[in-house]
This record gives sequence, C-alpha cells and structure tokens, in this order.
Amino acid sequence: MALAQRLDLRQAQTLVMTPQLQQAIKLLQLSNIELSDFVDREIEQNPLLERDSGPGDGGSDPVGGEAQGGLDGPGGAEPGGSLADSLNGRDDGPAPPSADGRTRDTVELTSSDTMGASSESPLDTDFENVYADDRFSDGSDGGNEVYGSYSERGGRSGFEDDDSNLEATLTGEISLRDHLTEQLKIDLPDHGDQLIGLALIDMLDEAGWLVGFDAAALAGQLGCDPARVERVLTACQRFDPPGIFARSLKECLAIQLREKNRLDPAMQALLDNLELLAARNLPAIMKVCGVDAEDVADMVADIRKLNPKPALCFDHTPAQLVTPDILMRPNPGGGWLIDLNPDTLPRVLVNQRYFARISDATRNKADKEYLAEKFQSANWLVKSLHQRATTILKVASEIIRQQDAFFIHGVSHLKPLILRDIAEAIGMHESTVSRVTTNKFMATQRGVFELKYFFTSAIQGADGQAAHSAEAVRHRIKTMIDAEKPEDVLSDDKLVEILRAEGIDIARRTVAKYREAMKIPSSVQRRRAKMSRM
Repeated sequence: MALAQRLDLRQAQTLVMTPQLQQAIKLLQLSNIELSDFVDREIEQNPLLERDSGPGDGGSDPVGGEAQGGLDGPGGAEPGGSLADSLNGRDDGPAPPSADGRTRDTVELTSSDTMGASSESPLDTDFENVYADDRFSDGSDGGNEVYGSYSERGGRSGFEDDDSNLEATLTGEISLRDHLTEQLKIDLPDHGDQLIGLALIDMLDEAGWLVGFDAAALAGQLGCDPARVERVLTACQRFDPPGIFARSLKECLAIQLREKNRLDPAMQALLDNLELLAARNLPAIMKVCGVDAEDVADMVADIRKLNPKPALCFDHTPAQLVTPDILMRPNPGGGWLIDLNPDTLPRVLVNQRYFARISDATRNKADKEYLAEKFQSANWLVKSLHQRATTILKVASEIIRQQDAFFIHGVSHLKPLILRDIAEAIGMHESTVSRVTTNKFMATQRGVFELKYFFTSAIQGADGQAAHSAEAVRHRIKTMIDAEKPEDVLSDDKLVEILRAEGIDIARRTVAKYREAMKIPSSVQRRRAKMSRM
C-alpha cells in the first residue's frame, strides 16, 4: 500500500463548551443564596452591571453630554486615563429606569394541562435585559404572562414584607460556657481548680459530655495530680444543668437521678443494664432489679423525664429558614398558578446609557476592547439569568402536572417519577433537569418541598397493576403501624400481606428496610412498649 500525504475536507458536528455556555450551566445548579453571591461578585467586577432598585425618575435624561459635569466630569473618561479606572470610579447619577410598557407573566396550569404561550418561547430571542419590580421582561408590549409578583395577584405570602433581618430581633442568650464559668467562679474559689474547670469546659461536646475523657492525660497537660482533676470533675458535675460533665449515658442519667434523690439500688441496677431497657425486655428488667412490673413502670417513667443531652438546652442558634424558589397556589378556576419567588430573583441591568457615554469618549484600542468585553459579559449574564428562570419554571410546571394527585390528595397519591420522565416531557437533557432540581424549593399548600422530593423510585404493582411510589409505600407502612393496637401488633410479614392485598408487590426485606429508615422498632419491641403503657 502506497503512503502519501493528502488533504481531506470533512464536516462534523461537535459541542463546544464556550464560556457563556459554561456560565449558564453553572447558574442552573446554584441555590438562591449562591446565585445572589455570584451576582454580587459579578457586579463588583463589571462596572456596567448594576442592581435594579426599581423605576427611577431619570428616564428622560439624555445619553449625550448634557448631564451635569459632561464627559469630563466624575463620570467621564479623562484624556490619557485608564478606561477601567474611569468605569470603576464612575458617578453617573441614578440608574436608568426600566423599560415602559413591560408586562408580568404567570404560568397557569389547568386540568387540561395548558400553559401560557410565552413559557414555550425560545430562550435565545431578543429581549430587554432589565429585571425590575419583581418581574421579568421579554421586551414585548403586552406579551402573555409567565412570571410575576405573587402578592400583587392577591396571593397570601410573607415575601412582600420588607427586608428586615429576623435574626437581628432575637434577644441575647447566655451561652453554656458563660453559664458554667459563672458557677465555676462561685463553687471553686481556688485559681488552680478554676484552671482545671475551664479545661473541662473546653472539652465538652455538643451534648455536654466528656467523651473519651482521660484524667491522667489532662493532669499531665496541666502539671497537676490526677486526683485533683477527678475532684474538680466531681464538683463540676453538680453544676446546672443537671447531667453536665458526664462521661457516658449511664453517668449522665445517674447524676440527674441523684439530684432528684431517686438513685436507689434498683435504679442503679437498671442503669447498669440499659441495653435491656432499650430492648424493652421487662421480664429481664424485673429479674435484674428485683422489683415488680409496677415499680419498673415507675422507674422507666422517671428515666423518660431526664435529659440525656443537657447542653442542648443552651443551643440558641436560630433555625435557618428555607426560602422557596417557586410559589404555587390553587387557581380559583381550577388547576394551579405558579410563580417564581421575586425575593430569590436577582434584579440586575446593564447600564446602556453609561456604556454609550463612555464608548463615545473612548479612543484607546485597549480601552475599547475592555469596554466591549465587559459589555458582552454583562449581556450574557442577564441572558443566562433569564434562561435559568425560564428553565426552572418549565421544570416545576411539568413536575406539578405529573404529581397533580399528590397536591390534591396527599403523599399516598405520589407517583413514581424519575428525571428522564421530566426531561422527555419538556425536551431537555436529563442532566439539565438534575441541575434545576438541586437545592430548589417549592412552596405549596401542603408545605415547602425540595424539587428532588417528587422523584421517587417505583415499586411494582401486584397482578399487573400500576406501579407505586416508594415514598407513598413508606407513608402507608407508617400509617398502618401508627394505627395498630397493642394486642394486634403488625409484623413485617403481616405488613407484606396487607400491602399485597392492596396491589403493592413488595418483599419483606424491603418493608424492614423502610421501617428501619423511619426509625420504627420491630414488632416485638413495639408490643413490649405498648403493653408497658397499659
């Protein structure tokens, strides 16, 4: 075979991951908090981007040099100066207002699964790159509704309140360390003992225990006698809250029982055999403690009143509330109305007026390239934000269509659903749907749910019936166990029999797995617990 060089022309299609495409993909998987931080960083780096604070009164200001100071003022580019310095240090007055005649869009899901036409419009069409007044604009005058303010349509929501910080209204609470240090100064006047006590306080875990405590090791670090460390520890175990500085669950309960004068020999025997109490083996407990069933019931009742983690009562960290990305409410005419939460939508705009002023004054080639790069980057960011919002709304709308029975009847009617089902329905890739549903929450009439909640595996139906959602099956198992009577506790085999009679083909090991995941004891333990309460 002869070897020769030649030129061939071939045509092929390839996907190129441009920086703009990478940015759009990255924005999809960001939560609302991460997205806000990302936009803030972009605004700091790009002088043409601005936060939209709402309609202003400067809409009639000319773009040319008629503004105060002209192009040579604080907002202009001085001859010989750097354009980047001029942009970053500009002061061009109030931000330009939003475009007039903008419309607000809403998605309305009816029983016939119809959607507003604008939600199906292509994402790469030209649009006004302005977000303001809790709404999006597609540059049209009178387009169909896709987004909008939930409160302006009469919806009951707390998102229309002002931007007050709830955490700032919390009263100051004393910490566990401060609480223990005050008692340490009173009960242990010796400075050496106080030093040992402070070391013990620093060794406490979040429950208030000294897990893995070694008196000899601490004594070696502080240069004192281990007996002195034990003596200080004994004194600290009398501090409030009761049970603090315990080295085990047994010691924690014993300290609290001793405080209540309930640590008699029978109770001590029970603490020495806590594994029997965990197994609810009442006959063995009566034998070990030498008491009857009535005394065991009283002892168990006393233990239930104790706090195994005494330090948690000083945990004053305010709960972080979840801000939903999608707001959903029933439509009075039937179906559902879906909004994107305006509080989670970043409202940014490209200051085209300022861009025009600086462009006219720019003569240097490097400055022109810098300005063009920033202008293109700003436009791509605004377009990516618009595309992200449209994609989230499209995915959420399809999820609601697929899980309509859940929103009407509850978790027992949750359908099995996977990412591929949504991707095929809306014509997107499965990975895109996965990114959209990550760290996104939807507020519904049944509560706030992460979008991932609606995707559950399927359990085959018996005798060719329709498949059932794993989450619905777990809910059914919990409902049956909660309703069982003490004399008729349901075993795993009995649960399997009932579920198969209801058309759910499930194995016994699957029932046991779901029960253990919900932290439900076995039938033997439940029977003992229920009989002890009778």
